[in-house]
Amino acid sequence: MSHCDITMDAREKKSSKKVIVAGHICLDITPAFPDPGKKDISDILMPGKLIETKGVRVSAGGAVANTGLAMKLFGADVMLMGKVGSDELGDMICSILKKYDADDHMIHATDETSSYSVVLAIPGIDRIFLHCPGTNNTFTASDIPEDVLKDASLFHFGYPPLMKRMYENNGDELISLLKRVRENGCAVSLDMAAVDPNSDAGRTDWKSILQEVIPLTDFFVPSIEELCFMLDKERFDDWQQRARGIDITEILDVNKDIAPLADICMDMGCRVLMLKCGAPGLYYRTAGAEGLNKVPKITGLDVSAWADKEGFERSYKPDIILSGTGAGDTCIAAFLTAMLEGNDPDKCIKLAAATGACCVSAYDALSGLKPLDELRERIRSGWGKN
Repeated sequence: MSHCDITMDAREKKSSKKVIVAGHICLDITPAFPDPGKKDISDILMPGKLIETKGVRVSAGGAVANTGLAMKLFGADVMLMGKVGSDELGDMICSILKKYDADDHMIHATDETSSYSVVLAIPGIDRIFLHCPGTNNTFTASDIPEDVLKDASLFHFGYPPLMKRMYENNGDELISLLKRVRENGCAVSLDMAAVDPNSDAGRTDWKSILQEVIPLTDFFVPSIEELCFMLDKERFDDWQQRARGIDITEILDVNKDIAPLADICMDMGCRVLMLKCGAPGLYYRTAGAEGLNKVPKITGLDVSAWADKEGFERSYKPDIILSGTGAGDTCIAAFLTAMLEGNDPDKCIKLAAATGACCVSAYDALSGLKPLDELRERIRSGWGKN
């Protein structure tokens, strides 16, 4: 099914609940690598070596494009709010968004450089990103006008670790933004991003920031690696040593490695936690009724159906694996869209896992996606799991 087919389905079934997806946006440039048949990156990317690719994919990337457009395709009423510069890269990003009628609320900055990423998505190896943050570094709370928050059910913010103003000064700008969103009666969803340990973002005290931010967040949806780096760097170093160059998620134990980090999040006041755990699957946990009653009623969340849930949803077997680009972002999109439709957590997490399996079948974040109803039918028919 093409983008256009999904878009038509989405228009027919559009949800009445307004969603704002804001934060990081960039232009993704993804060379198409053939399968090297190797797992060690040092055997592939070597100085002086010529690597022949099979083409290139240019798409809008980052949380705003990946999660926002996926939610739009799934039928949510979505407003995208990312920041671009007055340059060719910004024009390309907006041109891509315009194809989805999603460019109207982009924030344009004069004399600033737009963000881009070169995504090295080699089959069998976790992605490597060459990233220029550009205008994402100047994004502030004031870039979100007060009037757009009115009547919104959900505000999803993605990748603050890649947005300098959002993490500097102990995250004051991020905290200010999320407080203002909640004051307008809107639920908050928050996604994080991996950072270079030697960068300013990597040296930031993220545990301190999360202690302030998580109580302001209703749906916290980072990856397990991102969360571990931010909450327990000693544990993260141990994971890296155990992994010995392979994807960290392949060596993690749910009870010994993942659950202890979830405990910390819940102690900080987390209400709904979904942890992206790579190819193995998705971990989820929810607070009790008292905690979930803090989720704004406008989401329609059924507290009795969502309270005190925990589990690990193994991933579905993809038809083909081409790239992991956007898989986590689109999992989030399915999870949040299904939640706003009134589904219980079990159905939401299954649709999230199914979406991840579809996403990896394409080089970009959106081409492999299927409508949620099609995913439900495939799940019912016994879609195999890893």
